[in-house]
Amino acid sequence: MFAKILVGAMLLTTTAMAQAVTVQWASLTAQPDASTVKGTVAGVGVTFSGSVSFSQLNNTGFDYWIDNGYTQGVVNRPTGTDLIALNIGGTKRITFAAPVKDVYIAFTSWNGNSPTFSAPFTVVSQGCGFWGCGTFNPNMASDGFSTSAEVHGVLKFAGTFSSITFTDTTENWHGLTIGTSGAVPEPASWAMLIAGFGLTGAAMRRRRAAIAA
Repeated sequence: MFAKILVGAMLLTTTAMAQAVTVQWASLTAQPDASTVKGTVAGVGVTFSGSVSFSQLNNTGFDYWIDNGYTQGVVNRPTGTDLIALNIGGTKRITFAAPVKDVYIAFTSWNGNSPTFSAPFTVVSQGCGFWGCGTFNPNMASDGFSTSAEVHGVLKFAGTFSSITFTDTTENWHGLTIGTSGAVPEPASWAMLIAGFGLTGAAMRRRRAAIAA
C-alpha cells in the first residue's frame, strides 16, 4: 500500500512539474519609429519590425491580458500592459539579441485575420478576451491560422529561436506581446555548470569513502 501511495505521489509531482511552465513576457520600452518596437524578454533584447499602429510601453495603458483566453493550459498570462498593435497587413519580424528557448505569442482581438508564421506552433490557451470570444483555426502545417470571431489566446513555438517572422492581414487593429521560456545558456555557461556538477559528485564520493573508512 505504501508503495502505491508513493508511486501516486511521484506521478502527481511529475505532472505538476510538467505543468509548471513560467513564461517570461516582454517588457517593451521604446518605439523609435512607426515600424519598430524594442524591449527585453528574459534578459535578452527583442525587436519587433513591421508596420505598427500603436504600442503600449513601459507598463502604461489598458490591460488587455486580464481574461481567461491567456490562462488556459499551462501558461501564465502576460504581465503588465505592454502591447504591440497592428493594422496594416504585411511581413513582421521578431528578432532576439541572443537565442531563446520556446517562443510564446499572446494575441488580442484578431478577427478575420489569417497570419502565416516561419515556424509551426501549438495552441496553448484560447478563450474570451476584452473584445469577445473566438478560436484559432490552425492550417494543416500548423504554421498559420484563420480566426473564428475575436480570437484571444497564446501560441507556443517550440525550439530555439533567434527570430520569427509572420505575415498578417489588414484589420482595424489587432495586438500581441511576446514571451519565452528563457535565454539559451552560452557554451561557456554550460561548461561551468557541467564542471560544477562534476566537482559536487567528486566531493560526495570522497565523503562516502571517508564514512566507509
